[in-house]
Amino acid sequence: MSRPRVIGLTGSIGMGKTTTAAMFAEAGLPVWDADAAVHRLYGPGGAALGPVGALCPEAVTLEGIDRARLRDWIARTEGALARLEAVVHPLVAADREEFLARAAREGADLAVVDIPLLFETGAEDGVDVTVVVSAPEEVQRARVLARPGMEAGHLSRIMARQMPDAEKRARADHVIETDGMERARAQVRDLVARLRSARDA
Repeated sequence: MSRPRVIGLTGSIGMGKTTTAAMFAEAGLPVWDADAAVHRLYGPGGAALGPVGALCPEAVTLEGIDRARLRDWIARTEGALARLEAVVHPLVAADREEFLARAAREGADLAVVDIPLLFETGAEDGVDVTVVVSAPEEVQRARVLARPGMEAGHLSRIMARQMPDAEKRARADHVIETDGMERARAQVRDLVARLRSARDA
């Protein structure tokens, strides 16, 4: 049972990462989503409830972690974010490894891990191939500002925490352009074929 070759998928907000991850799934690849993993860990009975509750008891409810209460605690408590990450990141990593072990058992040759801050957190060291999704800035802004409750100032703050798109593109092994969905789907299919061909060579 060999470990699948791991594709690290990332991209800035509004670049089409979630849609592109779905395209990899359509191509038959197992896909792990970091945000979905946190949602599971924070949900009812999730593995994060005990460790997070030890840091911030008021955030734990019958429905799982109350993110608004957690954000309030982070905002008013010095060093809170680092303490939270210290307990949550290992749980997320364990969830990802469980996914990859399952993919290996099921015979997958390629697997995708969707990690929003792949480069920012150094997570690229744990993957074999890095893929960045990208679109022109005007397309990115239009997509994000169309979301309910999103304002230009909030978008600017989010983008300030993320590595610039140009730097991500420069660091990536492959870039998928998402300004056209059919074009993006064709790029995904081509990349999967090339990675499989290289593995078989």
